[in-house]
Amino acid sequence: MQINTKVMNERMNTSDSDCAVAALIIETSDPRRLAAFWGAMLAREVTLAEGSVELPGSATQPTLRFVPGDAPPGKPNRMHLHLTSDTAAHQEAQVALALQLGGRHHDVGQRPEDGHVVLADPDDNEFCVIEANNGYLAGCGPLGEFAGDGRAITGAFWRDVLGWPFVWNQGEERVIQHPDGGTKYAWGGPPLTPKTARNRHRLALAAADVDAALSAAAGLGCAPGCCARCGDDCVD
Repeated sequence: MQINTKVMNERMNTSDSDCAVAALIIETSDPRRLAAFWGAMLAREVTLAEGSVELPGSATQPTLRFVPGDAPPGKPNRMHLHLTSDTAAHQEAQVALALQLGGRHHDVGQRPEDGHVVLADPDDNEFCVIEANNGYLAGCGPLGEFAGDGRAITGAFWRDVLGWPFVWNQGEERVIQHPDGGTKYAWGGPPLTPKTARNRHRLALAAADVDAALSAAAGLGCAPGCCARCGDDCVD
């Protein structure tokens, strides 16, 4: 997690410590190449920013920010994205486009009867193209879900930091979503992938008052380099 800007979209009844998702940060050796891949997959404009390449989003569909870095890919990564599809033909077209742009099929133990297709982008970041008429991601938009490693307490931490409600709360699984809908943020519970290096993916948050937001996060058990409450390295 990074709280790295003092500008946030205006929302009613917010305090200086309130946070919003500014971007999903993805480290890569070639930000322009990876941004071009995801820009085509999500039909978003690629823009250049200071020190990064971005695919601007909205309050309910996060901006993707590609930054230079040398963090190695996880095996597997500790988070991945789920893209939605409208029809079976749309799903097939998305898979074909990903392969054309340098992606590849990826085996994570999925079954032949599974409706989703597992792929990897040119940087070996896993992602799934979800089958059409998937009720769980219906209405979420093109970027349906940010799926990460974490337990119930991880989801509770992010619920409290962002002030978003749980939309799934079963066992160790937790899912939150912006009150206006859009991309879901999910933590699937054990088993968790061991962290052997810096995460290539992390959330950047925006707050009107960075110090107040950091203080509030610390009150939830968060500290630079680790999160005492959730036990995961969610602050970089």
